[in-house]
Amino acid sequence: MERTLTAEEITAGVERLAQAIREKTDGKPIALVGIRSRGDEVAERILTLLSEEDRELSFGVLDISLYRDDFEHLHENPLLQESDITFTVDGAHIILVDDVLFTGRTIRAALDALSDYGRAAKIELAVLIDRGHRETPIQPDYVGISLETQRLDHVLVSLEGTDGLDQVRIVEPTSP
Repeated sequence: MERTLTAEEITAGVERLAQAIREKTDGKPIALVGIRSRGDEVAERILTLLSEEDRELSFGVLDISLYRDDFEHLHENPLLQESDITFTVDGAHIILVDDVLFTGRTIRAALDALSDYGRAAKIELAVLIDRGHRETPIQPDYVGISLETQRLDHVLVSLEGTDGLDQVRIVEPTSP
């Protein structure tokens, strides 16, 4: 059995994120930091929506590949990409952005990676999709779409800039 979220549902999720961030941060300076890959594209979309208002916005991209606790199991030759954080992290209000929050392990790795750039005044978490099933005590501050999933389901996110289309597929595991 498979369920699919459409491009319109993804757009609405990003708009919910931007609106919640707008309301909670009240025009104060913020820095959006997207986690590669796809969290950076979600962060760019939020940035576009927030840039319509008069506020100081910074943007960065974080590659967490070397910070993952499952690094050695990912691939023989994992694709390492650069982080791109050109603003001062010390004292900044950072909103870390990812596409899917599942166990929380990616976010833990991202917090470790971000700390190498300095000590932020505040770090919040925005996720396009919260699918539950945490293994760590990490919860998002902003959620675009909440999905009820089974632990073994696969949530496959495709975004226009990375994959050529906006779509989320929720695929149940096949029985043996």
